[in-house]
Order: sequence, then structure tokens, then C-alpha cells
Amino acid sequence: MAEKIIRIGTRDSELALWQAHTVQKQLNDLGYKTEIVAVKSQGDLLLDKPLYELGITGIFTKTLDIAMINGQVDIAVHSMKDVPTALPIGIVQAAVLERANILDILVHKGSTDFLKTNATIATGSLRRQAQWWNKYPNHTVVDLRGNVNTRLQKLEDNTWNGAVFAAAGLERLNLKPATNETLDWMIPAPAQGAMVVVAMAEDAFTLDALAQLNHIETEICTYIERQFLKTLEGGCTAPIGAIAKYNEKEDTIHFKGVLLSIDGKQKLIAEKLVDISEWKKLGFHAAQEILNNGGTELMRQIKEQLKK
Repeated sequence: MAEKIIRIGTRDSELALWQAHTVQKQLNDLGYKTEIVAVKSQGDLLLDKPLYELGITGIFTKTLDIAMINGQVDIAVHSMKDVPTALPIGIVQAAVLERANILDILVHKGSTDFLKTNATIATGSLRRQAQWWNKYPNHTVVDLRGNVNTRLQKLEDNTWNGAVFAAAGLERLNLKPATNETLDWMIPAPAQGAMVVVAMAEDAFTLDALAQLNHIETEICTYIERQFLKTLEGGCTAPIGAIAKYNEKEDTIHFKGVLLSIDGKQKLIAEKLVDISEWKKLGFHAAQEILNNGGTELMRQIKEQLKK
């Protein structure tokens, strides 16, 4: 084995470090030498503005992209749902790890009686906000930012009834409270629960190492979801959910995607069941179906609203 040390770039939040250490262990188990380099991102520093107001997608990945391009790190590990669908020139997707829990959960304070009445729910996600309002139009939704620990503490410190989290993040850190409810009706973010490792396109040694970590089923399903997102979005943040699941017994892929208005009043869904051989264009075709059924106008309205 060559002596090159693979430098793993990561944000310095607890969850990001957990993800980086997971990749580090898998590489070490294969005999590779590694070191972790923690970098603070602009997304972590600007906690007072909702993500979609910061003006760029990929705010959590940009700092690490620059560190890689500048040669400070060799790879970066991300929650795949935070990664823009178009990577910077010279950077490639090198591995998608086996997916964890895909679902969102509601963390509450011991009772969910408020679901039948009025309530205040916290989330920093437009997708979660829109789906919540679609189901509970009389509820108030407030913005919630910060890392997992910060968000849990903010829920504790405020009079809110609950907050929505990705189950995977809380489970990875053993922080999932007993007072939670699985939101199986909420369509997750594209690639939710999956971790992706990116590297420089010309770094053959590192790409070869990472190829051994790739989980093909997760790679295909997240590809479909992100293709759906990319086809709909055209570079803006919008309330979009998508989930693709592979059925090994039937050799089929079941896909469900959604686009909502920001207030949750409009909801456009595409659902498809196809043979595995049709996976490469599945996300594209599902997105086109939504765009042709009112999605083009809805995306125009969303972009206008987010400009204000």
C-alpha cells in the first residue's frame, strides 16, 4: 500500500466529525493512512439567517470545496442532502455510503395533543415547513438553525411544541430523544440519510480507495432523487422532497417526489414504479411530469418569493 496519507476535510460540528470519522475508519480498515482536517464553514457561522436567505445552495460544502481545490485536503465528507446537484469543476463524487434512516421525526416535549389544536413547530427547512403547513395549516412554523445539539437546546429553551429533525443525524450521535414521533407522511429531502465523499477528479489514488466504500444501491437511489431535484430546481432552493427505494425481490424502483408552494397550499406529486433497467432517467421523467402539471409556474412563483 502506498504511503500517501488521505486528508479528510470536514466541518467541525459534532455530526460532521462523526461522518468524517466513519469514513476514516472504513479507509483505515482497508489499510489506508488518513488524517482529519476540520474546517469551519460560513453556514455554521451565520446562524441568524435562514439557509435559503444566504443566497447560495451548498453553503456547507463551499469552504471544503475551496480547501480541496487549494490542496489543503484530499477528500470531503458531507451529508449528501447538503451537497449541490452540480459539483465544482475538478471535484467528483467518489463514494456514497450505505444509507441510514431516511425519515424526518418530530421531537416534542412529552405529548402530541397539540397536533389536534394550534401549535408552534420549529424547522429551518423550507421542505419541512411546506409539508407541515400542508398537513397542519393552522400551525405556526418558526425558523430553527444551528447544529443538532444547538437545535435540541433551542427547542428545550423555547415554548415551541416541537421541532422537526432528520432521524439519521440524531441516531448517529445517540441524541434521539424518547419523546419523538416518526413523520412517515413527510417526504424526505433528496438523498436524506446518505453520506457522500467527494475528491479531486485527477487524484487516482484517492478515487481508487474511495471506490471500495461505495454502496451501489444507495448510489442509484440518491442519483434518482438528486436528478429529480436538479431538473425541477434550476439552482434555487425550493420545497422539494424525493425518495427512491429499490425492491430487490421484484428488481424494481419505487419513486415518490413532491414539489410544494412555500405556504404548503399547493402540492404536486409524482409517483412511479419502474423496472431497475429504467433508473437512469427516472428522476428526470418524474420532474418533467410535475413541471408539465403546474410545476413550471409554481417554481417561478417560489423563485419570486425567495427574491423578496
